[in-house]
Amino acid sequence: METEKNPAFTIRSFRPGDREAVRKLCCDTGFLGAPIDPVYEDRQLFADFLTTYYTDWEPESSFVIERDGEIRGYLLGCRKPLRNQLYSFWQNVSLFLKALTRYFRYNSRSRRFIRWTLMHGWREVPAPPKRIPHFHINLLPDARRMSTTRALMSAYLSYLYRCGEKKVYGQIVTFESRRGELMFERYGFKVLNRGEVTKYKAFYPQSVYVSTVIKNLETAEPLTVTTRTRS
Repeated sequence: METEKNPAFTIRSFRPGDREAVRKLCCDTGFLGAPIDPVYEDRQLFADFLTTYYTDWEPESSFVIERDGEIRGYLLGCRKPLRNQLYSFWQNVSLFLKALTRYFRYNSRSRRFIRWTLMHGWREVPAPPKRIPHFHINLLPDARRMSTTRALMSAYLSYLYRCGEKKVYGQIVTFESRRGELMFERYGFKVLNRGEVTKYKAFYPQSVYVSTVIKNLETAEPLTVTTRTRS
């Protein structure tokens, strides 16, 4: 897999040694791009839920942004949706039991997060498409640039294209200062559905949405990832 470089960042395939850095970055960006700790204190379970399938069961479908040897962003991808669904079913049961045993040791904010997940999460988050690849993307503030996002998406879409995949979707969080839908429309995605989520209401007064964006790879031009040397 080729990498794309600029004077600050490198886009490359995920490696097993990136696992802990990806988990940490997941927690450092879990609350609307900021650390998840004010909302939910259990970083271990939070990272397990959002990253373990991708890093442990399908690492070949993920990519990272690196700067000076540090992971500054990632795209966790899946092109084996049936395996992901089966794993998620088992994982949800396992994580629910773990959270239940820790529930009364959590602070009130963490308990509120657990209650939202059980009572409202399944209703508020839009239903994703079935049986097609997907991705989950997170970037630290210094990596939230048009150029790095484009390079990261190009690496993943090129990978899917080479594998013969027909479509891909992602679910992105959007709010007042984060217009993610418009950014993905530039890459040929279309908004499939959108729903407001209330899990951050106690911490962020504005509306927060989860949008499902989808792209038809059959009508897209083949993507390439170019290599440029540092200046």
